[in-house]
Amino acid sequence: MYRVNAVKLAVDEGADERLRGVNEVIRTVTVRSEQLPRRTFRIFVELEGMYRNIVEQLVLHAVNNNITKFTRLKAERYREVRSLYPQLPSHYAYTACQDAAERAHSFLRLKRMGRARKPYPEVRSVSIWLDDRLWRAEGLTSINIATHKGRVRVSFELNKHLLRYVNRGWRLTSEARVKLDHKERRLILYLTFRKEVSEYRPKGYITVDVNEDAEAVLIDGVVYLFETGLSRITLGYYYRRKRVQERYDRVYGPGSRPARKIFKRLSSNEKALKREVRWKLATLIVREAARRQAAIVLERLGKEPARSMIEHIKNPQLRHRVFQAAFKGMQRAIEEKAREYGVPVIYVNPSNTSKVCPIHGAKILYGKDRRGVCSKGGETWHRDVVACYNLLLRALGGDGGHAPSRLRALVPVDGGPVPLGPTAAHEPTGVPRALWARWRSLGTNGVGRDLPEEEVKRGEVSRDKRVETQFLYI
Repeated sequence: MYRVNAVKLAVDEGADERLRGVNEVIRTVTVRSEQLPRRTFRIFVELEGMYRNIVEQLVLHAVNNNITKFTRLKAERYREVRSLYPQLPSHYAYTACQDAAERAHSFLRLKRMGRARKPYPEVRSVSIWLDDRLWRAEGLTSINIATHKGRVRVSFELNKHLLRYVNRGWRLTSEARVKLDHKERRLILYLTFRKEVSEYRPKGYITVDVNEDAEAVLIDGVVYLFETGLSRITLGYYYRRKRVQERYDRVYGPGSRPARKIFKRLSSNEKALKREVRWKLATLIVREAARRQAAIVLERLGKEPARSMIEHIKNPQLRHRVFQAAFKGMQRAIEEKAREYGVPVIYVNPSNTSKVCPIHGAKILYGKDRRGVCSKGGETWHRDVVACYNLLLRALGGDGGHAPSRLRALVPVDGGPVPLGPTAAHEPTGVPRALWARWRSLGTNGVGRDLPEEEVKRGEVSRDKRVETQFLYI
């Protein structure tokens, strides 16, 4: 009902304009409870054990019978679950069926792809699913959870992440999950927030060219090259795995269990670090687009763009770097963050965006580095600058699609050092990772973190560069 009214309101307010989409954004916030008494925590340990047994039985039944729908699994197994665990509230059978159906669906999909190593999935980590009948919030500091011993009130610790969603109009939903921390006798609560955001009509464009080690962004006629350092992260973990493999293969033999445990931890750390870099940069780009009421222009990549890129690469190290770059991962982070701010995202054809001069449409001749010369006009171009401007031209020419005709220079060509001028050296403005990657939260005034004076004294960051990039944090 709310979605229909929102769309109707958008039509009434701007009947002459194109209907803008209304997206429902979902975010999960993690909070930790206070340390529970032993007797209270024992109740949740018993609840977790019964829930795990139910999920294991339901997953085996779903995989054996090729069931991926929650409704079918509930119809076939609900009465049996209730008879085995009559002391549990009935809605735990509902949520366990949802959990098991999702696990079975994921396992059967991997089995069809030939990526399942075992005949049946293993239920290793369990988080208890809760619906609106099993829990309710009591203010901002506690929740009430239904258990087999009655309802238990649990207080949790507030954090900035939770207050951010509460104070910005997000709606707390009825879905939640609980996971047990056995070491500290705490509950880890996963709360879900929803918000409906409508996209605005863009007044301009911000183009993003995704690369392996840096992201080029065209903002207000200037191309900024945000260094991510993902290649160093990839190579660092690559050599760490190689050393671990050589050492443990020599002691325990190939494929040993201690080595697999270390590989799993290293892989988790690498993914978390890369994810942090992508989300921080995506947040920065989307906030700048929202402040300017602009749309973000991205390349329309295929399903696995890295595979086509490494076909002609013979260096194994470079092949590994390109394959682990996750170009679509950066785009998905930008798109997901843009949905939260209502920023439109446009995809255009990426073919030859870095090979054609945006002024003359002629081929650019590149040397050994990323700089080339236009074969017709003789302008010096950086590959990332060319890509950003060509993406902008295609977005302007086709309104988010393929440009029907090639547009030319956006500013008068007078030979001066201006964007798209014939004699200008079109170089991007490099922004090191130490400048844009905020390792701490923003201050109360909304201005980005000021750099330590020690970095300026050591010469790592100049005072002028700090001032130039300060506008990105506002």
